[in-house]
Amino acid sequence: MPASGSPQTLNARNASDIVGRRLSRAGDGALPQALASVVRHLHEVILEVRPTAAQWRDAVTFLTEVGHASDERRQEWVLLSDLLGITALIEEINSQRPRGATPNTPRGPFYRADAPRLPLGADICLDGRGEPLEVSGRVVDLDGKPVAGAIVETWQANGQGLYENQQPDLQPEFNLRGSFRTDAAGRFYYRTVKPAGYKVPDDGPAGQLLDSIGYPLRRPAHLHFLVRAGGFETITTQIFDRADPALNEDATFCVKPELVASFGCASGDDGLRWTLELDLVMARDRNARAAS
Repeated sequence: MPASGSPQTLNARNASDIVGRRLSRAGDGALPQALASVVRHLHEVILEVRPTAAQWRDAVTFLTEVGHASDERRQEWVLLSDLLGITALIEEINSQRPRGATPNTPRGPFYRADAPRLPLGADICLDGRGEPLEVSGRVVDLDGKPVAGAIVETWQANGQGLYENQQPDLQPEFNLRGSFRTDAAGRFYYRTVKPAGYKVPDDGPAGQLLDSIGYPLRRPAHLHFLVRAGGFETITTQIFDRADPALNEDATFCVKPELVASFGCASGDDGLRWTLELDLVMARDRNARAAS
């Protein structure tokens, strides 16, 4: 619309078009197009829900509170993204793999890049608290061949559902974290304790809002893994306890059939002991697959 023409009045029928045209004049790159799409969908929501001015002010207040709750130690925006399935969806559309490869899940907020490198068989439980769990696994390619020398990082919550960096004064540094290198047969194994599921933080605006409407906020018990090897796509994933009652309502939408495993159990003089066996299947790097 020429700048010299009569101004077009915004109304319910043309709002998206007017704003979209204004954005298009700003450029034809990815950002103006993305903003136009966001505006269009927001307008559709407004027209469907038809909030009052007071309700819209409440929504803006909520978004402001999410921002205020975010700092260098806590990212409330990430939590909101997780709880609404946005983080899982972004991961899904950006990590498509051949059938049989271990799928990715979001890394989550408790990852630390400085986990210590440990020898195979080491115990990553540093405080001795919890029911013992022995984890043994293989890293293989899609043909079942071992991936020797792969780096396998793992981290998890303890038996109360809390990570070490949530309790820096109560858990030892690097508790329930470790990095291992697979042997010639692609194997890795270590000792730990059985993790517990947990409720995601509900002391901030995102959790409080969803908790107030009865939205599920629990995560089933799981172990995190990050696997790197030359020539392969990096795996970032979670392995879930098949027996956990929250398995079908994971608050962050990460559970997939390929990621559910059974924990074996045996009782001894010192209490319950658990075992977990798993395969992590790597796909060749996409550039290598395209060239083959």
